[in-house]
Formats: sequence, C-alpha cells, structure tokens
Amino acid sequence: MAGLAALPAEGAPACAALPPRDPMPREARPERLHYPPSLARVAELSRVAAGGLAGARMIFLGDSITQAWDPATWAAHYAARGAVNFGVMGDFVQGLLWRLQQEGHWPATLRPRLAVLLIGTNNASYNSRPEDTALGIAEVVRFIRRRSPETRVLVLGILPRGAEASDPTRRVNARVNELVARCADGEWVFYADPGPVLLDARGRLAASIAPDRLHLAPEGYARLSAALEPTIRDLLAR
Repeated sequence: MAGLAALPAEGAPACAALPPRDPMPREARPERLHYPPSLARVAELSRVAAGGLAGARMIFLGDSITQAWDPATWAAHYAARGAVNFGVMGDFVQGLLWRLQQEGHWPATLRPRLAVLLIGTNNASYNSRPEDTALGIAEVVRFIRRRSPETRVLVLGILPRGAEASDPTRRVNARVNELVARCADGEWVFYADPGPVLLDARGRLAASIAPDRLHLAPEGYARLSAALEPTIRDLLAR
C-alpha cells in the first residue's frame, strides 16, 4: 500500500486545500438517492442510527464496496473493534452528504475514534469531473470534523477498476485521489491508497480479486483489509 499521507497543517480547517466554491458543484451538495435498493439500505441504516451508535468505535462510510465487505474479513478485522458498516449500494458523494446531513446517519451521540471513508467511484460512472468529486469528498470530511471533532478521518483512495491499467475510469479516479490526498493534515485527517495491493505487476485487476472488475471478491477484501491494518491500528491507538 502506498504510504499513509500526513501533511502538517496546524490551525487549518479540514481539507483547506480543497476549499468550498461558489457555486458548489452538484457533487458537493446533498442529493437524495433514488435507486430503490439504495433507499431500502438507507432506511435500514436510519433505524440503526436512531439507536444513537454511542458504542461505535469505528464507522465505515461508502458505497456498495463498503456495504458488501466480506463478512469473514470484517469479523476478523473489525467486529471486535466496535466497527459499524454504513455503506450503501449505489451511493455517490452527494448521496452520502444527503444521508449524513438529512437522514440522521451521523447522530449526535456518535463519537467514534475513527471514520473510514471510501466513496466516489460511482461519480466516475456518471461523468463527474474529478475536481467536483474531490470537493464533495472534502465536504464529507468537513461535515465529520464539525459533527465530531474528536474523530479522526481516514480517506481512502478510490480503488482501481477495469481489467487493464489503461481503463479510462482509472485515470479519472487517480485524479480524484491526487486531490483528496491533499486533505491529509497529519493530526485529524489522513489519506491512504490501498489500491495497488489489488493489482498484479502489470497493473491488471484480476477476476479473482474483482469478478466484474469493480466489486471485490473475498480475496480482494482480504488484501484490502490486510493493507489497511497497520494504518487503522495506528490511528485507533492515538
């Protein structure tokens, strides 16, 4: 895995390198999801969040890649750490903003030590500009830091997709990753790019790792979790 980015920025607001714009792009404004399976999952998580989540030590936020985290891998790495999975299939950056801000997915009593954020690949599917997707991710980080100032945020680079290194979506997401990496401040916001552990030496994404070259198989989740483990262990200990 590429090294954990930690760039000192004393006194700076969260994601100061990606400041709000006027007007804000669609990707950086809350927008309700409309896909019925997504809404069913949102409703399920809203019921969970209504309980307060006071015991949660970690929260994972994202789309279907987060929601579908392999159960055995999740149990081995996160269950005993008080982690909750708030991934929603089909989610976009703006959908995550909507459910955090308007659907109660970050209740007032939620004060985890760590929030892990993996979002944005669906924006690439619908031709969002990398700069707009990155700004939306920065808005998510700012929301978390305002809502729970004692929570550290680990922003993960969008994972590789497409079978070959030449896949055009990879270039789009690589630019998003380049931008959101600038959010890291070394104290409360961190960035890590675990994507390379999913690829072979030629940059190919095998079917054994991601059968549809996007969503991970159990082996993909095993590699991802193993790559993240040193970083998560370090951040939880701070």
